[in-house]
Amino acid sequence: MNRPDRPRAHRALLLAAVAATALSGGCADDPAPSTPTASSSRQADVAERGASVMPFDLDRTTHRFTKTDTGGVQTVVADDRQDTTQITLVQQHLTAEVERFRRGDFGDPARIHGTEMPGLAALQAHDGRITIEYATTPDGAQATYTTDDAALRDALHHWFDAQVSDHGEHATR
Repeated sequence: MNRPDRPRAHRALLLAAVAATALSGGCADDPAPSTPTASSSRQADVAERGASVMPFDLDRTTHRFTKTDTGGVQTVVADDRQDTTQITLVQQHLTAEVERFRRGDFGDPARIHGTEMPGLAALQAHDGRITIEYATTPDGAQATYTTDDAALRDALHHWFDAQVSDHGEHATR
């Protein structure tokens, strides 16, 4: 006997079963408590180590990492443009960091993020193939990294991505 309504009825029963399963699965009385992810734990560790290296307050400043075709721009600003203490601390710190970075000394980022930080080894060995310029901004400072070397540009981009990931809410692109 050939019944044309049979596939339709079977499909309706299947959809009803799927819907019932989905609805019952989402109604737990006591959901599992959320636990910190490895990422948030790492961000807390980075913030703690960062406080021993960076003199400004991470909760009152923001790091920005903007990739470019020739490298990138790292900007650190006070969240409150009137916070002259944080602005001065940012400018002093970034001035010193740029001088060290020009020499291939990325010891501070290594202390904060770890020696296996993406891009770090290539940056330490740049040997003058990256031009790093410092500039003040009204609310902080910035470092502009420029290179013609595609591998170093990629290393800078990986380093920027790691910074944004590790600094969490304290950093943006």
